[in-house]
Amino acid sequence: MALRALFPRRLTRPGLLGAGIAQSRGLQTFSLPDLPYDYGALEPAISGEIMQLHHQKHHQAYVTNYNKALEQLHDAIAKGDASAVAKLQSAIKFNGGGHINHSIFWKNLAPISEGGGEPPKGSLGWAIDMNFGSLESLVQKINTEGAALQGSGWVWLALDKELKKLVVETTANQDPLVIKGASVVPLLGIDVWEHAYYLQYKNVRPDYLKNIWKVINWKYASDVYEKNTPLE
Repeated sequence: MALRALFPRRLTRPGLLGAGIAQSRGLQTFSLPDLPYDYGALEPAISGEIMQLHHQKHHQAYVTNYNKALEQLHDAIAKGDASAVAKLQSAIKFNGGGHINHSIFWKNLAPISEGGGEPPKGSLGWAIDMNFGSLESLVQKINTEGAALQGSGWVWLALDKELKKLVVETTANQDPLVIKGASVVPLLGIDVWEHAYYLQYKNVRPDYLKNIWKVINWKYASDVYEKNTPLE
């Protein structure tokens, strides 16, 4: 994977996903974004304990290791060490992808009291019906593909701007959806790593996938869809 897929010029892009960005040694670095709700706000679908560990420990680890890898990359480039630059690609892809994916994931969730679980309306709702037959069919497809994903990874609802249609995709580990192509825009991503559900659902991933729809933030997905869908 090309390095520029995870950071453009000056190593990062201001305002990426709304995540905090700071300056260190002249480098722009990433920080853990705040959640727009309390850790316990998604219960009973997702426990507060899981949310706190997932955000404070797992996502923070991706941010820390991403910044470390970017700093090492900066030093390797300054030294002209091509071997070190090549070796850092996997760490940048994994940790950068983890940061990107989780920053989307938190926005894909909302407490029931704030609209979580309410079906999509408007243009996204229409597109789902056109591409999948119904919202129920889409949910079933995502749940099936998410449950069948071997090991760890993500299942996505995305807009393929080139094909002009909605698609369901899966990515392994922390691969960001951009690996499927620059035209594929993530609308909704569900984390199927065990750290996202094991404390509550043990090894029964299908139960987690069934219940997460109760707190899915379709308004966010709709906003992203509309921003990336040109008016005919």
